[in-house]
Amino acid sequence: MRFIISGKNIEVTPGLKSTIEQKLGKLERYFTPETEIIVTLSVEKERQKIEVTIPVKGNIIRSEQTSNDMYVSIDLVEEIIERQLRKYKNKLVARSQGHPTASSPANNFKKEFFESEDEDVEEDEIKIVRTKKFGIKPMFPEDACIQMELLGHSFFVFSNAETEEVNVVYKRKDGAFGLIEPEFD
Repeated sequence: MRFIISGKNIEVTPGLKSTIEQKLGKLERYFTPETEIIVTLSVEKERQKIEVTIPVKGNIIRSEQTSNDMYVSIDLVEEIIERQLRKYKNKLVARSQGHPTASSPANNFKKEFFESEDEDVEEDEIKIVRTKKFGIKPMFPEDACIQMELLGHSFFVFSNAETEEVNVVYKRKDGAFGLIEPEFD
């Protein structure tokens, strides 16, 4: 695994770098050597945040954790990534019925990833409990934001009148709005 560690408003000290590589290095048993782990540390007032992104074929494993101590944030993010990996492993095994192929997303992972037994596998299966269908009419993103506000939702799916693609507008934590547009590789 290759670590790419950077900092925003924080100096990445040898101690921090060592702790990150030690904690997230535990994941090395699962990933192939060419897998990149992108780590960004940042500090805003009293908030010490770590963002970890691991691109795997066709997907991204990502976690962002904040606390008042960077070392606590590192511990938290490592636990979340481990949990996500267990879920992702179960999903890949179920999809390929135990036989990941070279063309599947599994080829970022070592064979041991699929062979290892998780002692405390959490039954956090993803269950879709409701399906909702609705007509999508073309509208501009600004109109979709207004519609979202009128409905009291935190996101709204719509057909963009300009691009004729399905988009999503959402309410951000800072009160502003975001727009998600599809990007096809």
